[in-house]
Amino acid sequence: MNIGVDAAALGMSNAVVASTNDVNSGYWNPAGLVNLEDGQVALMHASYFANIAQYDYAAYAKPIDDRSAWGISMIRFGVDDIMNTTQLIDGDGNIDYNRISLFSAADYGFTFSYARRLPVPGFQYGVNAKVIRRVIGKFANSWGFGFDFGLQFERDDWHVGLMLRDITTTYNIWNIDEEEYQKIANAIPGENQEPPESTEITLPKAQLGISKKFEFHNEMTLLAATNLNMRFEQTNDIISTKAVSIDPALGFEVGYIDLVFVRAGVGNFQNVMQLDGSEKVNFQPNIGLGFKYKGIQIDYALTDLGDQSAALYSNVFSVKVDLGIFR
Repeated sequence: MNIGVDAAALGMSNAVVASTNDVNSGYWNPAGLVNLEDGQVALMHASYFANIAQYDYAAYAKPIDDRSAWGISMIRFGVDDIMNTTQLIDGDGNIDYNRISLFSAADYGFTFSYARRLPVPGFQYGVNAKVIRRVIGKFANSWGFGFDFGLQFERDDWHVGLMLRDITTTYNIWNIDEEEYQKIANAIPGENQEPPESTEITLPKAQLGISKKFEFHNEMTLLAATNLNMRFEQTNDIISTKAVSIDPALGFEVGYIDLVFVRAGVGNFQNVMQLDGSEKVNFQPNIGLGFKYKGIQIDYALTDLGDQSAALYSNVFSVKVDLGIFR
């Protein structure tokens, strides 16, 4: 749930909390859903680790009236066809490759979003209810639940956004199959003897964003945006204290006649310890392209340029469709 969705946003280093205003707002800041004029759908696919893992996303959102909107989305991140070799050796000590089976390890995130304009001009808010499902073959599975809250403010072409993720903390409760677990515990003597923790807790996070869109006489536009991504723990972020750690991100989008878009961004600033004991600041640059025609938008993002950071993906594609074009 921390990876991000929409190649357009990823090309801008995720600095879209203030500017998001389409179906993908359900992920970035649900308050942006109130800007929808009609129903929209979005799809995205990315491959991780040389196509070993697959990351997929689908979303739908629609206005309720001129002051409110709702949306739903699904994310799946999984590794399929993993070989289970715990039963490779039979009871007589012989290796039997027919005893190898396959399983999948996958995480699912389902988000239900609602957004509404406040009576105060320029203000709008949104809430997310999240259901997390995690499955590791027959060995274990879990359910989790959490909530997000988003707020946006607009004035004089300036946009400010605040996204509070997992505001009540998100709990995942694991159910471990004891019979399958014993097969793992007995596969290598002395290892995996203690069952893992049955509860996982995701701590709250906050994102504060500011953006402004500039329009030029030659039908070109420039969207400039920045985010401050905050976690309430000490990490390797470039700004890190015991109370809060802050990772800034900066993104730009140049558009021409609302048809072609070029994007760039930089983020994920981390203090990384070197072999000689010194620290070096690593960062993740991103670039992207987009094309929009008659309500259909196709976007592409390329991340982890120059191996500046340990990003988990390189090529991302997404599509967004305004359903009004079919009427």
